[in-house]
Amino acid sequence: MCDAPYQAVAEQLGTTEADVLARLRRLLDDKVLTRFGPMFQVERLGGRFVLAALAVPEARFDAVAAQVNALPEVAHNYRREHRLNMWFVLATETPEGIADAIRRIETDTGLRVFAFPKRREFFVDMRLQA
Repeated sequence: MCDAPYQAVAEQLGTTEADVLARLRRLLDDKVLTRFGPMFQVERLGGRFVLAALAVPEARFDAVAAQVNALPEVAHNYRREHRLNMWFVLATETPEGIADAIRRIETDTGLRVFAFPKRREFFVDMRLQA
């Protein structure tokens, strides 16, 4: 954590902050990256997250996706070729917030949410050469 993270990255890469920001913008615009930002361990901050799924009738898929994605607790959402065809991550500021978000989704969509809380954490130390 620092006050000028893009400047710090630029110094490590031997370039300018403006260049780093321009390159990131191109990667995001070209869909090479879908997101660029910090990863927080929400549990250490007092929150909670779970992987969740829905079995959405195909005719309602887009409408339900819009309902689910409109919630601030939804981090990202994926379509899958499976009975449980919509998978998303719920992240809340408090552990109790998960149950509230699930109830809201179930009420709004009329569909049961299947929640899969993390049982164990794995750390993959993946580093890419610039």
